[in-house]
Amino acid sequence: MFRFSGVALLLPFTALAAEPAAQAAMPMAGSGITGQLLQLLLGLLLVVGLIFLLAWVMRRVQQLGPRGGQVIKIVASQALGPRDRLVLVQVGGEQLLLGLTPGRIAPLHVLKEPVHLPDGEPASTEFAQRLMELLGKDQKDKS
Repeated sequence: MFRFSGVALLLPFTALAAEPAAQAAMPMAGSGITGQLLQLLLGLLLVVGLIFLLAWVMRRVQQLGPRGGQVIKIVASQALGPRDRLVLVQVGGEQLLLGLTPGRIAPLHVLKEPVHLPDGEPASTEFAQRLMELLGKDQKDKS
């Protein structure tokens, strides 16, 4: 009678598994340093592209939520220094003036009458105006 051991049955499979590992360890015949650099560059571009794709998908997913149903809205914001800000926040029908510092958010005032900004105009246009001035100067210099 023959007795089969588990090791004898696995020997052909271990030999097959060792072949790809040996081929992977052996460098490709036609590839030199340029082939390796090209492979590295393509891998890097793939990873960077994947990062940008995931960032784009995350932005799209975050925008899918209901826009009109927000209870808390930032009406206006004003920088007081590099790390300090005043923020006018609307919660329901009430507006609050908040002071923001790196370690604290302090309520400064509750407005009795809400402040209304004209529609279509962003809350803080200082940066946009300064950018347009600089772009306008650059356009005039090129003409």
